[in-house]
Amino acid sequence: MFQVTFAEQAMTELNKLNKLLQLIALDPVSSLRQTDLEHPREPLGKFARGGSDLYRLRSGDLRFYFELRGEDTLHVLYILHEHSLEDFLLRNKLPVSEQQLVEQHSKFWKYLEGLTKR
Repeated sequence: MFQVTFAEQAMTELNKLNKLLQLIALDPVSSLRQTDLEHPREPLGKFARGGSDLYRLRSGDLRFYFELRGEDTLHVLYILHEHSLEDFLLRNKLPVSEQQLVEQHSKFWKYLEGLTKR
């Protein structure tokens, strides 16, 4: 089991949910094991960004973007809603795969990083 920590943007999104929905949304993240990260498969994905590995996990209508810190901590950078503009950009830029889209479009990541400064 991993310890799960949250960036400010992720915590803000999580706090918008009532306590029961928070528990439901966090269950898939808190249940991840090392073998899941080593061999990701749906609803977990892995891609490279800025020379490091990021993971994307679907949990209901939410998408968790996180990184592994050390050996035992998952740090959630962003929580996006399924039908948000950000999620739309990731999912609908054809013919590129989601991983390629994320790696190639730094403006998207600059936008997300701007959310953490609010």
